Amino acid sequence: MEQKSKLFLQALKYSIPHLGKCIQKQHLNHCNFADHYYSRIKLKIYQQTKCPQNKPKISELARNIPSRSFSCKEFLPTKQENKKSLSENMDAFEKVRTKLETQPQEEYEIINAEVKHGGFVYYQEGCCLVRSKDEEADSDNYEVLFNLEELKLDQPFIDSIRVAPDEKYVAAKIRTEDSEASTCIVVKLSDQPLLEASFPNVSSFEWVKDEEEEDVLFYTFQRNLRCHDVYRATFGENKRNERFYTEKDPSYFVFLYLTKDSRFLTINIMNKTTSEVWLIDGLSPWDPPVLIQKRIHGVLYYVEHRDDELYILTNVGEPTEFKLMRTAADTPAIMNWDLFFTMKRNTKVVDLDMFKDHCVLFLKHSNLLYVNVIGLADDSVRSLKLPPWACGFIMDTNSDPKNCPFQLCSPIRPPKYYTYKFAEGKLFEETGHEDPITKTSRVLRLEAKSKDGKLVPMTVFHKTDSEDLQKKPLLVHVYGAYGMDLKMNFRPERRVLVDDGWILAYCHVRGGGELGLQWHADGRLTKKLHGLADLEACIKTLHGQGFSQPSLTALTAFSAGGVLVGALCNFNPDLLRAVTLEAPFLDVLNTMMDTTLPLTLEELEEWGNPSSDEKHKNYIKRYCPYQNIKPQHYPSVHITAYENDERVPLKGIVNYTEKLKEAIAEHAKNAGEGYQSPNIILDIQPGGNHVIEDSHKKITAQIKFLYEELGLDNTSVFENLKKYLKF
Repeated sequence: MEQKSKLFLQALKYSIPHLGKCIQKQHLNHCNFADHYYSRIKLKIYQQTKCPQNKPKISELARNIPSRSFSCKEFLPTKQENKKSLSENMDAFEKVRTKLETQPQEEYEIINAEVKHGGFVYYQEGCCLVRSKDEEADSDNYEVLFNLEELKLDQPFIDSIRVAPDEKYVAAKIRTEDSEASTCIVVKLSDQPLLEASFPNVSSFEWVKDEEEEDVLFYTFQRNLRCHDVYRATFGENKRNERFYTEKDPSYFVFLYLTKDSRFLTINIMNKTTSEVWLIDGLSPWDPPVLIQKRIHGVLYYVEHRDDELYILTNVGEPTEFKLMRTAADTPAIMNWDLFFTMKRNTKVVDLDMFKDHCVLFLKHSNLLYVNVIGLADDSVRSLKLPPWACGFIMDTNSDPKNCPFQLCSPIRPPKYYTYKFAEGKLFEETGHEDPITKTSRVLRLEAKSKDGKLVPMTVFHKTDSEDLQKKPLLVHVYGAYGMDLKMNFRPERRVLVDDGWILAYCHVRGGGELGLQWHADGRLTKKLHGLADLEACIKTLHGQGFSQPSLTALTAFSAGGVLVGALCNFNPDLLRAVTLEAPFLDVLNTMMDTTLPLTLEELEEWGNPSSDEKHKNYIKRYCPYQNIKPQHYPSVHITAYENDERVPLKGIVNYTEKLKEAIAEHAKNAGEGYQSPNIILDIQPGGNHVIEDSHKKITAQIKFLYEELGLDNTSVFENLKKYLKF
């Protein structure tokens, strides 16, 4: 997945007194690995471990395929006043710092991202790309490299940064909050920094250095959410820019990844179920690339490198789950792959990280998190079971071969820092003030039995001292598509709800990736209804075990999660009182029959091809939310949509809303006097981003809707919310 050196939300004071990178990478894609964002605190609330070169991990490869699984934009950028000078921005910054040092630190802040390379730190300050000496990174002594205002964009922010190997150039990808289009600028680092080049619509990009010590920038060009072209460019006296590769199959997506040791640049060509990787020698980037293995339908593989060996994470062979293989770098074809490590069944590979003498696998098994440390010298394996409260990993880039740092989080608990030290063979937990949520709340791992006997895992949170849980409000979360895990990163508003007595339930239904690749396969194409049956079983099981009741139950989902939510509202609306949807995918049939839309071809293997396959068409008709609306009682629905959303067309959401209102009105005519029709609210936001998850306006609107529909007093929840969100 694409490395995004993004701005991120600083967690609560109970989080980590000695910060780290605190973001679950989610986001942005469909496959089976956790997202990574690498950032550094500038407000001196915590100290930050700096990251070298801000490189993406192997886990990022599959996540860059555009899909309707882009359920959120993880964190909002810092809003900049374009009319302010840099000195004015710094004055404002100092005021914020002073305020934070004199007030209880229960709030979290939106902070700039940065990357360390050599002796410098590169980051965004105000409206500028700047750098400072490493030891001066927390001071006001910095050098302005580029003023983002020159791009004439509305509130631009730096999305990611790459520094050339010899620090002759720095490249930065820049975009705005309300658009997914990115511009890559290249700045020459000299006594007077100079804008060397600007490339529009860049997706991934990496630097390598050729035999002549010349910096070469490889980048992918994205048009209409499709990324098929790879370019390479040089600058200075030998300036050139040429197209290097074009993928002809429109259902595939191209992404660049530099191995952790920078030895190879990989060109990753993939769709939802199949991948192909080419190697570019980091020492000879002008040589033709070497194919590792030609694409084989249904075979996914991702590549890392160490000591002239390739480590390949792949699903080839039986069982068709991920396993780790290796081969010599000069004999990369599949017939030379040797099995190195296999996973247990029902195991999700979240991530993989390579070190000098160790390989670390981050795993999810039976809905619990594990870390497996493999000694590469003796092939020893140590498996560590992580704390049961943990629901997600937050990865760290780290050049120290002696330590493997990472963080753990949950929807109601801010990230906590852990470090595995190879020499000691032990996992060390960051010490400090323990978050009181550990004593005031419970996390339960439950299972529901679906219609076909499958056991569906659930994660449930509620207050420890809650009495009579049957009378408490319940908020159910679901996704179930693209092999993606249901997002369980820390969300302040979720914590506020639990503190206010809510029960939160996360249903890990088929179609998602929580139990591995087969879990996804059992919920896609002509098995989509498995996910619906799983969701229905989860809610009935929760009610049957004394967690809330239908009149106090709400269901929420993002993007493709709207398919299952909309289907449940059509087929069993009595289970729910209210629904909140964000950028929901609701008109599957018409969308997948329109091949002019950006993502239709890429998503045929998830939803099927109703244009050419009558079986797929008839099956989609069975569950498509829009196609199955009928006059009946529905729960109240709040939909947030985005005006220029390219991933989920606004037209489909508007058509769904209108048809739903018509069906409700027709039902009300025959329901008799006293019937109270449900509220259907469509909130259309401006902009072209798929989902802005951290919009305070959106969060408060959704919470207000839930409290009103369930007849709850919202006085305390909004007071508590103000402790965490800046209004």
